[in-house]
Amino acid sequence: MQKYRIFAPGIEVWCNGSTTDFGSVCPGSNPGTSTIIMDRRTFIGIGAASALAAAGTTLEGKVPTAIKDLAKDNSLKIKFLGTGAASGRKNGKGRRHSSILVDNSFLIDLTDNSLDMIPEGLHPGTIFYTHSHPDHFQPSAALKAGVQKVYLSHSWYDVAAKAYKEASKELGVKMPEIVPTYFGQEVQVGEVTVTPLIANHPTSNVMEESQIYLLSKGGVRLLYATDTAGIPGRSARRIGIDAHREGYGITALIMEATMADPDDFRLYCHSSTATVANTVRVLLKTDRLHMPAGQKVYITHMAGSLHTAAELSSLPDPIVAAEDGLEVIFREP
Repeated sequence: MQKYRIFAPGIEVWCNGSTTDFGSVCPGSNPGTSTIIMDRRTFIGIGAASALAAAGTTLEGKVPTAIKDLAKDNSLKIKFLGTGAASGRKNGKGRRHSSILVDNSFLIDLTDNSLDMIPEGLHPGTIFYTHSHPDHFQPSAALKAGVQKVYLSHSWYDVAAKAYKEASKELGVKMPEIVPTYFGQEVQVGEVTVTPLIANHPTSNVMEESQIYLLSKGGVRLLYATDTAGIPGRSARRIGIDAHREGYGITALIMEATMADPDDFRLYCHSSTATVANTVRVLLKTDRLHMPAGQKVYITHMAGSLHTAAELSSLPDPIVAAEDGLEVIFREP
């Protein structure tokens, strides 16, 4: 016999210590203590599978398989390959150019400055670009990493295709597939859904639309926002964080904070730590940021000359400064 006790934020499965409805001893059970702790999604999934079994029906013919599928890990793993701005890392000092590795599967932005942070032996086959600035876009670095598929805004597709063609020829490697994306168009990479959004960050190409990204996996909804001055209204509405409209919002946030000074002249193109703090306050106040207990908001794209160590170590909770090489697992709330 199994007993269930529900606690926030998870669910504890209790066993009487002897037998179960399936006729076997509960592994690791001990009367008076919970045997398994799970989230609500897993609990509901197992309940559904048990109901099917009681009715003589199974999913894919086997209840254990159904339970395994419903109980799969929907956490999203992010590795910060770089957390710096345009100046990058020089002579072994400073932060590398901003770049992330998602679920050991694909990249967002990459230059030679951050190439050494990709785990040895790993060759991510896909990359998404935020925009064409050279501290984010360097085709040769992606080709060295083993990238075979490239996603970027349709607004600078021709520019990117030309640059990749030249880099491929120079390195003697196959030209990757380059796919233009559009605002709100969802792209599936493995178990992660990537949604391109509009950023507030101009480049020298007046027709180019810089992008930020929503990364979704199971109940995790992570907004990766760099480079951008705040979150543009169209993007906010698309992902449900604009309180003018109904919406669930997000469960995690990584946002650029190029500078500490909120009055810096770069405010038209970049965010400051004050911008991030204000964004987080509003998201929490309007119930549009649903983070599991203890989870943090991470800032990236920090210019070394525009921050002090003291400022970065005293950011208002739940904001923390990411570091090169930091790995974070974002879980469902």
